[in-house]
Amino acid sequence: MASSSKTKLLDDIKTVAKNNDVSTEEIETMLKDKAQELKQEKPSKLKRLGIDEIALVKGQGNYCAVLVDLEKSKVVDILSERSQEKIMSVLTSWGTEVLQLIEYVSIDLWKPYKSLVRKLMPNAEIVADRFQVMKQVNEELDEQRKAQKREVKKEKSKEKKQKILSGLSKSKYALLRNEDNLNERQQEKLNEVKIVCPTLGKMHELKEKFRDILQQKQDSLTGLLKISDWLKEAQEYYPKAQKTITRWIGEIIAYFDQRITNGVVEGINNKLKLIKRAAYGFRNFSNFRDRVLLTWHFNC
Repeated sequence: MASSSKTKLLDDIKTVAKNNDVSTEEIETMLKDKAQELKQEKPSKLKRLGIDEIALVKGQGNYCAVLVDLEKSKVVDILSERSQEKIMSVLTSWGTEVLQLIEYVSIDLWKPYKSLVRKLMPNAEIVADRFQVMKQVNEELDEQRKAQKREVKKEKSKEKKQKILSGLSKSKYALLRNEDNLNERQQEKLNEVKIVCPTLGKMHELKEKFRDILQQKQDSLTGLLKISDWLKEAQEYYPKAQKTITRWIGEIIAYFDQRITNGVVEGINNKLKLIKRAAYGFRNFSNFRDRVLLTWHFNC
């Protein structure tokens, strides 16, 4: 795949060169010069900023920080690491004129991001990305699913043990996916889980209830009241998520008024992976960053 992507890019450069009666070397030089220009460019009319991270190589723990103009679905910059110091350096380089115009910043639930926004963008309202909020609930549900499977192995009755293990087998997606997106087989598995493990059944019910709250169009006060009721009901089942949501409640309810998320980053993530497989192999991050900035410049 990487080889074919590289060949395609080279073919594209050759085609552009031929159509404009210039050499491929001249085209490549122009692209490099434009990339350098883009790296010095400050964002224009940026009002809604998303700060997120993307793992370009799954499972290796190497994350790039991505700064996104959420109104334009455009990558403003991509950084080689997601450290607070690195992001602060880039944001500071934009200048106060740009930072003071930013009205909203969508972030995941990472305290250094929040501290950064408060320090550099005092006029911006911080909005917790609802997909990251939902992730907290899903992760705790999945942890409990695994714990239940470990616990049932201690069951002395072989018949009961087998029944529960059979019910919990291959149940991850039935529990974690949105219930209205389940296919017939997954719905049957979910019903089976609810029978053999009422705790997981209740946690799934609460997960769906919380998802519904986040999806509903409502003002922040109504959202706050509904989340408060959910937190009371969920305390026994979601102690970790309950503490996290309580700690970030201000940023979470801000979502109801602004309805902004980092959801566009999922599509951006897929595009970044395609770019990474393209020409040059991107053995160094600088080449990769150049290609990313050029891609969004010519497509926005």
